[in-house]
Amino acid sequence: MRTTQQQLLPVYDYRPGDGPTLVFLHYWGGSARTWDLVVGRFEDRAVLTLDLRGWSRSRTLPGPYTLHQLAADTFAAIADAGIADYVLIGHSMGGKVAQLVASIRPTGLRGLILVAPGPAKPAAEVTAEYREALSHAYDSDASVASARDNVLTAIGLPESASAQVVADSRASADAARTEWPLHGIAEDITEHTRLIDVPALVVAGENDQVEPAHVLRDNLVPYLSDVDFLVVPRSGHLIPLEAPADLADAITGFSTGLSGGCRSEAR
Repeated sequence: MRTTQQQLLPVYDYRPGDGPTLVFLHYWGGSARTWDLVVGRFEDRAVLTLDLRGWSRSRTLPGPYTLHQLAADTFAAIADAGIADYVLIGHSMGGKVAQLVASIRPTGLRGLILVAPGPAKPAAEVTAEYREALSHAYDSDASVASARDNVLTAIGLPESASAQVVADSRASADAARTEWPLHGIAEDITEHTRLIDVPALVVAGENDQVEPAHVLRDNLVPYLSDVDFLVVPRSGHLIPLEAPADLADAITGFSTGLSGGCRSEAR
């Protein structure tokens, strides 16, 4: 596994293998290791996972920590790793970042998988009061544990994964921790999402309280031109930790169904 610690890049792990490469972007509060239970099911695939700017091993990188900066960082990491053929997979906040990446129609992008993603159009429930309260969800270990057990998950996590959620949510720059709830979650990116021209799969958790399936159907699916929709039974918002086998199967099925090669040039 190759890891970069370059000053201006987010820290990423790249494992060469069969392609197209699976590129994973984590949720608000997560890290590259959020995907470990999923990545472990792709022993022969090329995989790249990132700690997004301001989080985990990338928490000392300076801001801004906006969605557009995270998208630019993703492009830079993909280029730095020399990846020319890939499927982009984003969870929650990472799913909204992935929409911005895909909207540029980059060379090499073959498909897009959005896992309980932040929708292109913010839900009506995302009021100023909601955002202010959300910005304090990770203020302490206790508040993270409460969010994990009462909001983020619907299926009990193994002890190690439960502890990981707390540790990762707390391992961030203060400005990165508040950027998503105060700003990113409320940003309307529909005009960007409309530009995506690769096949997409939207994966929802049946019992997700954060990004419910009906919100994704109404506030994301209409802005994607070529999209399939999948609901993971029983899962809450943390699908990579709650239902990694189901998610890995969905990734395999979607990736196998992609026809043709990657773009020879950006359009």
